[in-house]
Amino acid sequence: MEIILLIVGLILGIGVGAAGFYYYQYLQGTNLRIRAEQEASRIVSQANDEAREIIHSAENRAKATLDEAEQVTLRRRRELDKEDERLQRRREDLDKRYERLEQREQNLNKRQSRLDKQQNELAKKQEQQLAELERISQMTVDEAREELLAAVETEARNDMARIIRQVEAEAREEADKRARDVIALAVQRLASEHVSEIAVSVVPLPNDDMKGRIIGRNGRNIRAFELATGVDVIVDDTPEAVTISSFDPVRREVAKRSMSKLVTDGRIHPARIEKLVEDAQIEVEQTIREEGERAAYETGVHGLHPEILKLLGRLRFRTSYGQNQHAHAIETAHIAGMIAAELGADVDLAKAGGLLHDLGKAIDHEVEGTHAILGAEYAKRYGVNEKVVNCIASHHHEVEQECVEAYIVEAADAISGARPGARRESLETYIKRVKTLEEIATSFEGVEQSYALQAGREVRIIVRPDSVDDLSALQLSRDIARKIESTMQYPGQIKVQVIRETRAIEYAK
Repeated sequence: MEIILLIVGLILGIGVGAAGFYYYQYLQGTNLRIRAEQEASRIVSQANDEAREIIHSAENRAKATLDEAEQVTLRRRRELDKEDERLQRRREDLDKRYERLEQREQNLNKRQSRLDKQQNELAKKQEQQLAELERISQMTVDEAREELLAAVETEARNDMARIIRQVEAEAREEADKRARDVIALAVQRLASEHVSEIAVSVVPLPNDDMKGRIIGRNGRNIRAFELATGVDVIVDDTPEAVTISSFDPVRREVAKRSMSKLVTDGRIHPARIEKLVEDAQIEVEQTIREEGERAAYETGVHGLHPEILKLLGRLRFRTSYGQNQHAHAIETAHIAGMIAAELGADVDLAKAGGLLHDLGKAIDHEVEGTHAILGAEYAKRYGVNEKVVNCIASHHHEVEQECVEAYIVEAADAISGARPGARRESLETYIKRVKTLEEIATSFEGVEQSYALQAGREVRIIVRPDSVDDLSALQLSRDIARKIESTMQYPGQIKVQVIRETRAIEYAK
């Protein structure tokens, strides 16, 4: 019974506690709702106050903007009124100016009318005077004009020839003086030895019995030698010597060295010939490389391609008019560098052009073309400077010279080749050159006689004075010089001298 009462009391307590908890929650919710409503009312009131302030501020700004716009409009209206007044005044000024121009045009038209009348009157008077002059002089206008032009032309040509001679004489005197100073200084500084030689093509023998051993049984040794070297071996009546003939100087050098070794060794048979020829080829190739490097080192020209150096070394075995071309190239480079230094030109460029100017002579017997063009193409192929290429191609005027160094290289080439003892030529070639000089000179109209002087370095031309005047004589000398340059090959330079002489002869009786 007590347990039951305890349970009933516990149940009642739980029910009362639950009812109290729910009532407490209800009171809390009521209080939160009341506070939320109060807060909402406060926010709404504050928002209304801010909205009223914003509206009031916007109204004030709008009013200020309208006032400012009215002021701007009023100011622009005043400015437009002033501009309209200025335009009106300018329009009036233009109208007045236009009236003045019309008045001036009318005056000019009247004056032009008077001038036209005066010109017509002058033209009539001139016609009358011209007719009177024709009647008095018994000549027409065209005849008088032709006579006057002929007299003026003769006088002008004489004056022109005199002025040209005077100017050319002054320029030539100054240029010769300057050129002599520069060239004399360059040659004095160079002071090189005379290098004049020919490629040796005669091999000495210890005795004439060696000729038979060189020929061999049924000629097998000499055939094997010619086949291996590409040269012709001439065994004639020359005592204790054989001659080697070839257009290729390198082949000739290889053959000469091989033949000398065979003669010294004494063992001459086809197998031995091939072995010694191979050894000689290796020696010559080594010599070519060394000579090319030596030339570049002596002249201070650096950065050349190995193929260029190889071709430069081949000039060691090439001659022109008896002058060794390898030594000539080195000498030309030195002279060109000295002249360039005196004239303020590019010394390195002039040296390179002088060293390589005859590069094509190493291959001109193998490839078709002139040595200047061949050398320029070869140098350009291996990256040589464009100006140096122009120096090579233009030193015989086959192309236009594009820089001052090209002229310097041409002058240095002429100095090296034309100085006494540098070159020589055969009697047959000399006679042919002298004869060609005289034939070229006499081929021009007005030439009476021509003479080749100074061993073919000067041609003196006598012209008929009635056919060639002074001005034509100057032009004739230039034309003959150009034809000589384009048609002949010669060392150095040739002086062309035209002589025009008038003689008046009378006898006293």
